[in-house]
Amino acid sequence: MTIHPVTILGEPVLHRRADEVKAFDGQLKALVADMHETMDAANGVGLAAPQIGVGLRLFTYKMENDDGVPTRGVVVNPTLTVGKISGNAPDPDDEVEGCLSVPGIDYPLKRADWVRVRGFDADGTPLDFEATGWFARCMQHEYDHLDGKLYVDRLNARYGKKARRAAKSNGWGVPGLTWMPGVDPDPFGHEPKQ
Repeated sequence: MTIHPVTILGEPVLHRRADEVKAFDGQLKALVADMHETMDAANGVGLAAPQIGVGLRLFTYKMENDDGVPTRGVVVNPTLTVGKISGNAPDPDDEVEGCLSVPGIDYPLKRADWVRVRGFDADGTPLDFEATGWFARCMQHEYDHLDGKLYVDRLNARYGKKARRAAKSNGWGVPGLTWMPGVDPDPFGHEPKQ
């Protein structure tokens, strides 16, 4: 398994629709293993293939949930049915989201509290499950990556303006920027694993 650099806002693969996975083979299983390794090293709860520069429709996740879904997994070629998203302003305490490809910053974002996820595991076995609460948020966030969207693209006007200023001050928005989990300082301040 290999830990990969995480692409940062501005890398073209993050801003275009990813391609369907065509082959459920050893190459795919190796990619999934690398994604899990990278996600763990980055202290992430999810990682989409475009975040390591691979334009394919799959993401890994690691999140406790109350939905009877394994806490660690992969979804290949997913489709999402998304519940209603409230028109209320996002709660700045309880609805804050971050992203490994927008390292070190987070903003409130309103998401649906329920989604239905369909897709396949790394062996090509069909998956079909419901996700609620923060697990639903994770599914929506990772799925967006596969359509070339980052969570900052969905922010309301107030937080979107802040995100654009932060991106500019960090020099993001251009190709070629990455950070290396386990080597570079953790952008979200997580303690190193023992």
